[in-house]
Amino acid sequence: MRFTVLWTKQSEDDLASIWMQSTDRESVRAAADTLDTLLCVNAHELGESRDGSTRVVFAPPLGIVFDAVEADRKVFVLKVW
Repeated sequence: MRFTVLWTKQSEDDLASIWMQSTDRESVRAAADTLDTLLCVNAHELGESRDGSTRVVFAPPLGIVFDAVEADRKVFVLKVW
């Protein structure tokens, strides 16, 4: 099942801040790309579950919290660290 990945403004701002402060921007970019790719396919089974449809997954050096709405086939990236 394919999902559409949507990053909230807060998660985009967090990612931009992490990228700007990083000494290895390429690894941050690659991790963000990897997360986008992983989230597109079966996001509702990816990573570790939290409350409801909220999940967490890691692609070092990044970690994200996201909601996978299976009925709408949408993923909302909520937090990035």
